[in-house]
Amino acid sequence: MNETAKKQETAVLVALISQKQTAEKTQEYLDELAFLAETSGVATVGRFTQRLDRADTRTYVGKGKMQEIQTFLLANPVDMVIFDDDLTPSQVRNLEALFVDVKVVDRSLLILNIFSMRAQSAQSKLQVELAQYQYMYPRLTRLWSHLSRQKGGVGMRGPGEKELETDRRIVQERIAFLKEKLDKIDRQSITRRKERNRLVRVALVGYTNVGKSTLMRRIAKADVFAENKLFATVDSTVRKVTIENIPFLLTDTVGFIRKLPTTLIESFKSTLDEVREADILLHVVDITHDLFEEQIEIVNQTLTEIGAIDKPIILVFNKIDAYKPRVIETDFEEEHPQIVEELPTLELLKRSYIAQKADLVVFISAEKKQNIDEFRDIMFSRVKELHYGIYPNWINMNPWELQLED
Repeated sequence: MNETAKKQETAVLVALISQKQTAEKTQEYLDELAFLAETSGVATVGRFTQRLDRADTRTYVGKGKMQEIQTFLLANPVDMVIFDDDLTPSQVRNLEALFVDVKVVDRSLLILNIFSMRAQSAQSKLQVELAQYQYMYPRLTRLWSHLSRQKGGVGMRGPGEKELETDRRIVQERIAFLKEKLDKIDRQSITRRKERNRLVRVALVGYTNVGKSTLMRRIAKADVFAENKLFATVDSTVRKVTIENIPFLLTDTVGFIRKLPTTLIESFKSTLDEVREADILLHVVDITHDLFEEQIEIVNQTLTEIGAIDKPIILVFNKIDAYKPRVIETDFEEEHPQIVEELPTLELLKRSYIAQKADLVVFISAEKKQNIDEFRDIMFSRVKELHYGIYPNWINMNPWELQLED
């Protein structure tokens, strides 16, 4: 039999330019949205932006821009329109009525789709499923019919409002069931974490796709999955690491992102507990990204939301092998501007303003193994300090006297 390759879905992206969001920043956000779409297996074929102070309550964009998008859809075979913000249920209904046979997908739905693709463990699959149900419950109209999907791909739709009340009851029951099951898993996770209290715990945190899993492989010498895609890691990975006869636990956690759906934060509570209960956080940053400073703020905001911002944090700037600073001109010497050299040395980075971002800052390349020794020394000095606080007589002890968890 001749098998036809599955056709790749296509999409156009839509975002707003506002007083708080410049045209340049909007394009950078659309680049990230396109990367999210690519991670979902969707190719971007067009972009639309409009300058508005706030989104139109009916259709997100104004009438003129809507006509422009509709004209493009009529002239080009496009499967979906992806919006860089969350849409209200009424906006989804109105847009679906205007985009006949074209799926309407907002940012949260796209991220949820990626999480559903990436989840591997039973716990993360339940967490993602719960987040999907919680997201879709207020949007059941036109999205569901007896919980059966009528189309494939991202943001699939059902035939409308048929037996909507029955669907709502089924979804409510499923949400209750998933919460009960996750509560049971959470209690088991709490018990496991209590058993680890005798060891110092270090957690890798950061924006998605900054190289946390690659760094995990360097520290733990473990076979941890790493890929140049968003949310390559959804399941938390815990490894025991021993340096100079002192053991500690290292955890790789799910990456954060701008406008991370609140349903995911709620559903991944037990996973985020690994961050909340860690003794040290390694905040990994992709120094090559144009918006790395904004990404630092987004991660810090998320850490604040989950109650983990007050922990000792080591800021780890990754990918220094590919870092090229922007050209900076001095204000006081306009005729003879000073230009930052193209490829800064490690010493120059240590003396730059970037090094002032936190009390403990280190510059590395996890992929190229650059400056890993200095990073390991900085991390281990904090681990050792906390470890001797737990076991002040450790230096005189035989490590085999303690039953340590593998």
